Amino acid sequence: MMELWDKAVEIWISGGWAMIAIAVNAFFLFAVGLHVKMKLANKGYREDAGRFWRRYHDGNHRRHVPVAGLLEYVLGAENTEDMRHHFDEFRSTEMHPFQRDLQVIGVCVAASPLLGLLGTVTGMLTTFFALSTGAGGDKTMDMVAGGISEALITTETGLIIALAGLLFQYHLNREHERYDAFLAHIETMCTQVLHRKQTQQAAVTV
Repeated sequence: MMELWDKAVEIWISGGWAMIAIAVNAFFLFAVGLHVKMKLANKGYREDAGRFWRRYHDGNHRRHVPVAGLLEYVLGAENTEDMRHHFDEFRSTEMHPFQRDLQVIGVCVAASPLLGLLGTVTGMLTTFFALSTGAGGDKTMDMVAGGISEALITTETGLIIALAGLLFQYHLNREHERYDAFLAHIETMCTQVLHRKQTQQAAVTV
């Protein structure tokens, strides 16, 4: 285990200062991604919308789920305009933070290979500097090898993080779309209930 750790530290050092920027970028990428994942997990959207609706009316659903709290207000609306206003306000409050965080993740994913490329440039500059100023001895060869290692390691690390981040971003986008579709389904059900209520009231009035 210690040998693996020592090897990892050696590779890290060989990557040069660009590895620090890559690591910070990767930390933000996956920290924000995990934050989004945990927030989405508490929204209750994985349940079928129809089943969610039945459980809500039976009083068996978790009242702390944000959508359940929304229904308390929406079902008391007098017309479709008020209902739509409630849903639009809820979407603005609920969905905007996710969209903002997903944009941050997208920026971090795009930045990863660029930071790796920056390390490639600095590594090649080190290599060319060694070739132009060195006398051809062991010291020169060590500088050349160090520059090449820096160029390759940072490029590889940036691409690995970008690929992993891209897959993670795709997963989070899918979950975000599922949550949005869930809200749309719930809104349709609420609209149907309101139409039936208005029809019954009109029939009683007549």
